[in-house]
Amino acid sequence: MKALVEEQQKGVVHKVCDTVSELAADLLDKNAWPEILPHLQELISSNNPAAMEAALLILANLASYSTDHLRPHLGGLTPVLGSCLAHSSIDVQVAALHACCNFINSLDDAHERDLFQPMIVPMLTALGRCLSASDESNAQDVLELLIEVAESYPKFMRKNLQEVVSAMMQITTAAQLESPTRSLAAECLVTLCEARDKAPGMVRRLPNFVPTLFDALMNFLLDVDDVPDWHRGDTDAYEDDGANELFDAGQEFLDRIAIALGGKALVPAAGTLLPVWLSDADWHKRHAALICLAQIAEGCEKMMQEQVEPLVQMCLTGLSDTHPKVRWASCQALGQMCTDLGPELQQRCGNAVLPALLAAMDDFNNPRVQAHAAATVVNFSEGCESDLMAPHLDALIAKLLTLLQQGKKIVQEGALTALASVADCSQEQFVRYYDAVMPLLSQILNNAQNKEHRLLRAKALECVSLVGMAVGRDRFRSDAQAVMAFMQQLAANPMESDDPTQSYMLQAGARLCKALGLEFLPYLPVVMPPLLAAARVEPEMKVHDPDVVEFEDDDDVEHIQLGDKVLAIRTSSLEEKATACNMIVCYVDELREGFFPYVKEVTDLMVPLLKFYFHEEVRRAAVSALPNLVRAAQSAAEKDVPGASKEFTVQMISFMWEPLIAAIKKEPEPDITAAMLDSLAEIVDLAEPGQLSGPQVQAAFGALQNILTAAEGRRTQRNKRVAAEDFDEEEEEALAAENEAEEELYDQVGSCLGNFLKVFGDAALPYVEGLMPSIAPLLDKSRPDEERRIALCIIDDMLEHSPAGRTKYLGQLMPVLLDACGSCHSDLRQCAVYGVGVGASLAPEVFKQHAPAALAAVTAIITAPDAKGDDNEMATDNALSALAALIEHHSDVCAADGMVELLVSGLPLKCDAVEAQKVNEWLVKRLEAQDQRLLGPSNKHLPKLVASFVETLGRATDLVEEGVGLRMAGLLNALGSSVPGTLEAAFTIMKDKQKANFQSYMSGQVPK
Repeated sequence: MKALVEEQQKGVVHKVCDTVSELAADLLDKNAWPEILPHLQELISSNNPAAMEAALLILANLASYSTDHLRPHLGGLTPVLGSCLAHSSIDVQVAALHACCNFINSLDDAHERDLFQPMIVPMLTALGRCLSASDESNAQDVLELLIEVAESYPKFMRKNLQEVVSAMMQITTAAQLESPTRSLAAECLVTLCEARDKAPGMVRRLPNFVPTLFDALMNFLLDVDDVPDWHRGDTDAYEDDGANELFDAGQEFLDRIAIALGGKALVPAAGTLLPVWLSDADWHKRHAALICLAQIAEGCEKMMQEQVEPLVQMCLTGLSDTHPKVRWASCQALGQMCTDLGPELQQRCGNAVLPALLAAMDDFNNPRVQAHAAATVVNFSEGCESDLMAPHLDALIAKLLTLLQQGKKIVQEGALTALASVADCSQEQFVRYYDAVMPLLSQILNNAQNKEHRLLRAKALECVSLVGMAVGRDRFRSDAQAVMAFMQQLAANPMESDDPTQSYMLQAGARLCKALGLEFLPYLPVVMPPLLAAARVEPEMKVHDPDVVEFEDDDDVEHIQLGDKVLAIRTSSLEEKATACNMIVCYVDELREGFFPYVKEVTDLMVPLLKFYFHEEVRRAAVSALPNLVRAAQSAAEKDVPGASKEFTVQMISFMWEPLIAAIKKEPEPDITAAMLDSLAEIVDLAEPGQLSGPQVQAAFGALQNILTAAEGRRTQRNKRVAAEDFDEEEEEALAAENEAEEELYDQVGSCLGNFLKVFGDAALPYVEGLMPSIAPLLDKSRPDEERRIALCIIDDMLEHSPAGRTKYLGQLMPVLLDACGSCHSDLRQCAVYGVGVGASLAPEVFKQHAPAALAAVTAIITAPDAKGDDNEMATDNALSALAALIEHHSDVCAADGMVELLVSGLPLKCDAVEAQKVNEWLVKRLEAQDQRLLGPSNKHLPKLVASFVETLGRATDLVEEGVGLRMAGLLNALGSSVPGTLEAAFTIMKDKQKANFQSYMSGQVPK
């Protein structure tokens, strides 16, 4: 403790402070060293700046380490800290501010935090004193502390929000300050924007906040230089040259505020400023405006889609700019907007965008612009339909082949990726270019051997594999063997750790497998060893002190704060592991029983990866692999593959079941939880009777209960945000998006329950009943329609697959189903009327008392003005199917003639294939029995039935099962002559493919 006062070197004092803090925290927990707090107060009151600073730093640490021990002293500490914030020594002020911020961040009780509310203005004053004294190092420390408060408890700043924002904005816009200082002030403002779950809409309500912040961040984008190396085309190493610190920060902040504030808040500000900057004589401003479009497109997607034509025109104007960096920025903006605003952008503007990109690819004096134009074609292709691309293929492929032959290396690399993407988009339309493209790709593969051309070779391999997938195995077969031999040769030679070829090879192999199907099997022993090795790679990581800067400038390392330590993880190895796992899933899915020799090894690999929390994509791949592995084992057993059997499949399911259930309970990401539930539902669907035990089923339902409970808890938290005083329209949209993600989770729970009921029937009913307290609230009319639909789907499955459930609950549920039949939400109507049909057909005695009301509900759906509209046709098809059940089982209480006329008027069913097949089978059965009710008086319904049958058979096996289709054709042969011209008229209006399908049936053949 003496060293705190006597030591002259500040660095040593700080180390002593850390030591004392850790010792005090440990001893206070043991009810020892009670005199430490009085001694610190004594030092703080000493008026010795060095001693005061040391004591305050220890107090700051204890505020984090030993908050509970300091709680009783808060009343006395706050005035002391307040006076220290006004001390003449900047070091004392900063140390006091550090203590205040640590207390604020560590106190869970809002009332206790409010004791520090009067400190905000003095803290801002202390920050100002640092800047006035040109002490930007201390100022940066203060800003980092304030950012932590803004992130943890943004509402704490509400009462002084105007002062905080004003101070941060002044620093952000102060050109004389250092870039790190300005960036930190902007970070504080952006962090307040992102306080969506804790203080929704708080900053948006400040007058002029959004346009002022937007303008400040746009000025950050001017911090860019035009350096000679950027223009070089021999390497992509210099692409970021000239981009200074504020430029990089500005890009990040614009992206974040667009996501946080939303388009309604940000687009008006952008709409005012960007056109002005785009017409400015300074290329920096034109460049900044286009970079801004790229950065805000994701967060402002809805608003920008409404203005997509003028936004694209801005980019097209930029493509003809005199400055190459502006043309490059135009490509950047177009590419990002193709991703974020697609496919609407491609559909509405494609005919203007592609020719402009082709022209940009002619810029041989600026290879970086050429390469970026090619990269933009990749973004465009990924959201583009093949028909839209078709008119441009000749010019586009000719241009890309020219770049491959004449361009600089980075241009060739970009052209290869673009060519691969175009092939993937155009699919079979690419066949006519195959003979021109494939020899050139083979030439690159064989000639690009030296180190500087490794990426070019890797991209050529990527392109070959995508071209192979596009043109199909028949066209690709002749070249496939040479490509696989080339890959085998590459794999046989050791590669350097930074060689990109390995990663590209992993993906290329999986694509070639999809292109060749089972013909790929001979190559599986070639690709699997390196794939399995990559999938087994352990994460390269290191735990170190925050002060260690060993990995600080390594873009390949991600840092995660773990208490007072930092975990550094090398991300490239994780990406390769994820790629390998995903490629394995492709092989299992494509090869099925052919993959069986690797099924056990891959199952042993994938199951532990369900809890690989270092990388989401690894977990996602592992989840996806499990049902595919079960399917492969089942298929192998059915085809008598050596080693495969039902017993082995049971062992597999048992091995993966418990870890999957445990992973579901612990998974932190809702979308991956949904994927896990999807895999669980698939495994249940694949399981045969007896392959899942009672305890396994019970464990699964326990996991489902956990999910429903957690989802309801999150819903409660979202409802609290609705009640917040700053809640506004933007927050309402954000909540809608979160609700949509939550509904996906509910949907997967429903799928799981449905599959359990299908497989186990009445045996699953007690487990489902156990979840009903969590499912029943979803039926409430106050819940979103989608949640009600999911609950009704669960009810439908119970009624359909559990006889005991039907008997026990149908009477109680019919009012719920009938009420939902009148909903304006088409999907909810569809689920409700499907349940009505199930009850009518499978529990006629219980249902009978509800038949008249059911007929009224069904009739209302079928006779609605837009019953056959795109949004309503699925519900209408289900209503027609329910009507057929009413005719079949309840004609004694409902007038059959009226029901039959209504049913015939709605034929054919074309939207819901399952219900169409069901109704068509019933129609055929009734007509074969010469049911006069169906034919109607004087066979008046026969023309409509004949026309419906013709149209149904024209759809091959979409709307009718094969055997029923042949019976339907037999009826047409027998009955068609009774209504002359009807069959011929229906046949005449069909397309050629439909006519061929119909003629196949009529000749006794099932169409392919």
